[in-house]
Amino acid sequence: MDIILLERVAKLGQIGDVVSVKNGYARNFLLPQRKALRATKSNMAVFEAQRKDIEANNLQAKSEAEAVAGKMTDVSVTLIRQAGESGQLFGSVSARDISVALEDAGYKVNKTQVILNRAIKTLGLYDILVRLHAEVDITIVINIARSVEEAEIQAAGGDVDAEANEEEFAVEDYFENEDDAEAAGNADDEETEEAAPAEEASEEDVPAEEEAEKEKSE
Repeated sequence: MDIILLERVAKLGQIGDVVSVKNGYARNFLLPQRKALRATKSNMAVFEAQRKDIEANNLQAKSEAEAVAGKMTDVSVTLIRQAGESGQLFGSVSARDISVALEDAGYKVNKTQVILNRAIKTLGLYDILVRLHAEVDITIVINIARSVEEAEIQAAGGDVDAEANEEEFAVEDYFENEDDAEAAGNADDEETEEAAPAEEASEEDVPAEEEAEKEKSE
């Protein structure tokens, strides 16, 4: 299908260019998003009549997008999600989820401006491209974690799984019954006490053996 571009489109061309694209790409994306018109004689005539206004509007939109981009330097948003031990999400994070998170953080971004090739399905930090305008892109960081605490660890460059493995647990953590926990603790103490005299006895045996050796030599 031949189309007239109403704005710059990456890998296609600039405003006013007439290009040929696949029918599906035109019908499902370019035409509904008002990025292009069918290159019919009537549409081309209308475009030429309105070309100056279209270009002026594009410049204004670009200027506004650049202003927004300046305010979104180093933006990072956190999304709390449930996930398994392997980090696999119970669900996924979509462009719409990211758009909502950005709006909650005070940045109005449409889901169509979030460039996400596929939904995110694991915990972690992700660099996401946001297209504020055809000629203005920015990169934001999405921090997907099971809790605010885990998000802070990830943001600081830490390993959430390693932090969890390093946690120390008391004996009581392994028993639901307090009596069982106390019994386990007492058993450890008794083993320690029994081991101590044996060590002392072995130390006392050394001088006795040395004394016997001296008597034989005499």
